Amino acid sequence: MFHFQLPKILSKIPHKLKLPTVIFAVILVLLFTSMPHALTEQPVTLNMLMTAPDAQPWKTGIIKDFEAKNPGIRINIVEGPNSTNLLEDLYTSAFILGDSPYDLVNMDVVWTPKFAAAGWLLDLTDKISSDELTAFSEKDVEGRRYQEKLYGIPMRSDVGMLYYRKDLLEKAGFAAPQTFSDLMKISQTLQKGNKAKWGYIWQGKQYEGLVAMFAEVLQGHGGFWVNPENLEVGLDRPATIEAIKFLKQTIADKVSPSGVTTYQEEETRRLFQSGQAVFLRNWPYVWPLANTDDSPLKGKIAIKPMLATPNNTGGACLGGWALGISKSSKHPEEAWKAIKYFTSEAAQRKFILEAGFVPSRRSLFTDPEIVKKYPHYPTLLKVVEQAVLRPPIPQYAQASDILQRYLSAALTNRMSPEAAMNAAANETRQLLGEKVNQRISIADGELNVQEISEEKSANLPQRLISERPILEKPVLERPVLENTDLSPLEEVIPTLLEEKSFTQDDAQIQDIKSIDLFQEEIPVTQPQEKNLNIQQSLSTQKYGALLLTTN
Repeated sequence: MFHFQLPKILSKIPHKLKLPTVIFAVILVLLFTSMPHALTEQPVTLNMLMTAPDAQPWKTGIIKDFEAKNPGIRINIVEGPNSTNLLEDLYTSAFILGDSPYDLVNMDVVWTPKFAAAGWLLDLTDKISSDELTAFSEKDVEGRRYQEKLYGIPMRSDVGMLYYRKDLLEKAGFAAPQTFSDLMKISQTLQKGNKAKWGYIWQGKQYEGLVAMFAEVLQGHGGFWVNPENLEVGLDRPATIEAIKFLKQTIADKVSPSGVTTYQEEETRRLFQSGQAVFLRNWPYVWPLANTDDSPLKGKIAIKPMLATPNNTGGACLGGWALGISKSSKHPEEAWKAIKYFTSEAAQRKFILEAGFVPSRRSLFTDPEIVKKYPHYPTLLKVVEQAVLRPPIPQYAQASDILQRYLSAALTNRMSPEAAMNAAANETRQLLGEKVNQRISIADGELNVQEISEEKSANLPQRLISERPILEKPVLERPVLENTDLSPLEEVIPTLLEEKSFTQDDAQIQDIKSIDLFQEEIPVTQPQEKNLNIQQSLSTQKYGALLLTTN
């Protein structure tokens, strides 16, 4: 603390100097008394984690511009691993520990439901109007919602697409393919004419890129993976099997190399860019690399959305990144100010021109300055408008792992497509705890599945009983959830015993698949003249409902 005795000081100053000196002294006092406050007022620092390759263009471009316009805010980029899976793990670990050091959350599209469901993100719904959101591509916004609330603002888009050799197609008199059959026909014709070694290159290794690729082929066959509205699983439907059979056919007919089931993005890009293939499924990053001055494909390629079967529409798997705010951030207002700047049209235009990323704002795809540098962007907008989301569910990582394993098994002939997708669908349903409005009864040696009315099924605790595929081991009993009200089961159990051909003590069952109970799978071997014994155990809350045993 500073103390001044102005009267004593002023008494020693000549009269003619007193007035200007008084003014100077007052300024000096104000300066000194304000110094402690000025020294403690530091800029707010916002931390954000991202992959190391992305960090440099951010630091030298858009962040530098933002800090120049906002001297009271600093952005600290924490450089993480190149793998997005590892990056997600770092974010998750930080959130689980309770006090995440990150203010801004740079999110891959498939992370949003998980982070939002866990309560790690601030709800941004009221921060931005519906009219403002229309400036962004529709699917980019949809991918940042969870349970009708908005948790991220799209920063950059990314979609899968089909690249093709327009020079080879034009010389052979082919238009761009519209269907998977067109692709096969064009590929085989050009291969026979020795115009290319391979027809179609895609990502077939067991990793996230496999399901991203498959989401597009599945969409093109009229199928679906998981419906986020009702958690219905479509993996064991005919459209899914047909989609897998198409991919297997490309290998069998040597349109695709047998090694395609080991390829990721870069392996496929190099093969295509070296001139060895007619068609390539990949992401937008390929375009500038394939059009460099030393590339053999410069000026020879074009893009389009992924193909479809007749009467279906192709889809482009949506990737891309959005910015959210950590719920534990101590500076949410400053974080929102940064997001508004980073996602603004002016900032994005400059960022795209400098870094080459795909915009999230629709107007920038046709911006004259951007189109001059990236002439394929208007076509890329058409691809973006056909984007398809991977299931926006909190359990996405586990669901993806299930599909990766079984899809890879089908593509490498370790399982048939039907067996693989039945298993994948069942594991996914178990993961999601899908509710099934069904009951079973046994008559004439057969398992009959009947619908239960919505009113009655609403009174049953979670899933009661449904069909499941045959598994090898007979199961005797499984626990159900503690503190579960089992009284509704008393009404359902007699249904199983009402047929004369089936008794509680001794049943001759010719064909039984399996039974599902309270989200706990109860598989049974497919018996031939086996004795089965159904018991009731409603006396405790921990072990209740039906227990199925083999004698």
